[in-house]
Amino acid sequence: MRADVPDAYLFDLDGTIYLGGGLLPGARDTVIELREAGATVLFCSNNPTKTPGDYAEKLTALGIPTDERDVYTSLVATVEWITRHRPGATVFPIGEQSLLGALIAAGITVSEDPEAIDLVVASYDRHFDYRKLQIAFDAIWMHKRAELVATNPDRYCPFPGGRGEPDAACVTAAIEAGTGTRCVAVFGKPSVDFFDVIAGARGLDPQRTVMVGDRLATDMAFGRAWGAGTALVLTGEAQPGDAELAPGAERPHVVLSGIDQLVDLHRSGAWSRLERDLTTTEREAAA
Repeated sequence: MRADVPDAYLFDLDGTIYLGGGLLPGARDTVIELREAGATVLFCSNNPTKTPGDYAEKLTALGIPTDERDVYTSLVATVEWITRHRPGATVFPIGEQSLLGALIAAGITVSEDPEAIDLVVASYDRHFDYRKLQIAFDAIWMHKRAELVATNPDRYCPFPGGRGEPDAACVTAAIEAGTGTRCVAVFGKPSVDFFDVIAGARGLDPQRTVMVGDRLATDMAFGRAWGAGTALVLTGEAQPGDAELAPGAERPHVVLSGIDQLVDLHRSGAWSRLERDLTTTEREAAA
């Protein structure tokens, strides 16, 4: 691998590689060409409703052959953290079936008994109701024994056409408001713990890795937090001009109108010439 090009690219998925069920323009060719150039291509998502296998299957069906070992999700980070930092904890998951399945598969005990719960895990949950809120309230506030964590910090999950659905942050906020407590850990981007899971498994060097995504507060902040290069694509949440107004901790090094611009940027060796505290356009980076 050339010294002036990145060793690895870590791609967000929804809003970056595809939007809803459709592949974004240039995504397939970009991934294939980066792989052919010798770069490691990995994918990561804050979406806790799907497993790495689910994403690998979807990407493959869209024309981007992917092994599930190349996909990392907030579920992976959540289970890893619980196993490492709260071994033996009894967990009450508020989320989709994927969260419950991941916990059980890891041998983690789950329960709806407030007197037995050590950890409440808040997540994206389309069946969140008062009963679940009451269990969390009793475990945290009444019995004074449970801690609160969240799979991801997203406020909403985007859909094509500008529509969105409330995400994990909304569930977390409801529990925090009722119990007067705060989350002790939030997984997924921009958590450095999430990168530690990925880097530990793949031996990534942050200085030779680029994080590519469509969100400033998660994707760009994630890359910035661990010292990687960051590329913001304007195919999802972020709009033109947003990067210039972002705080330094969320400011991308490169702003691209489309993901296909990454290939020329990679080939040019421009990453080695970028000032790490400046936002630049793709045209300026390659100049």
